[in-house]
Amino acid sequence: MARLLALFILVPIVELLLLVEIGQRVGLPATLVLIVATGSLGAYLARRQGLGVLAKLRNRRAHAVPVSEILDGVIILVAGAVLITPGVLTDLFGFFCLVPAGRRLIKDFLERRFETKVERGEPFFGIPFGPASPGKKPMRDVTPPDEDRR
Repeated sequence: MARLLALFILVPIVELLLLVEIGQRVGLPATLVLIVATGSLGAYLARRQGLGVLAKLRNRRAHAVPVSEILDGVIILVAGAVLITPGVLTDLFGFFCLVPAGRRLIKDFLERRFETKVERGEPFFGIPFGPASPGKKPMRDVTPPDEDRR
């Protein structure tokens, strides 16, 4: 929680300082054009790549879980959100998320983090995973029955 609080306090401060510095070096009109241009370009690219992910989802087999495509969609959504907000660091992060190699790095990081949390039995984004704690009943199996058994 402390990391999240620091992120929400420090990032806007750094963004503001960077925008003021850019404004002093290139002027207010150029800084405003930069903000509007990166926001517009980011929204366009996020929409285009998001539609590409939707096309991939439609072409998947019906019974396969599209984990990779869902993660791509979430990362693109985050990229679009940070690109629309004014700022230099958030724009760099947003464009990094829109590059397929950048998305791959983020997905690999999230997958490693998720696996570590599951192995340790720790919650991931507030969702408990892994073996049941001592003294607690394990979750019941909610797997649907096979088609053959019906």
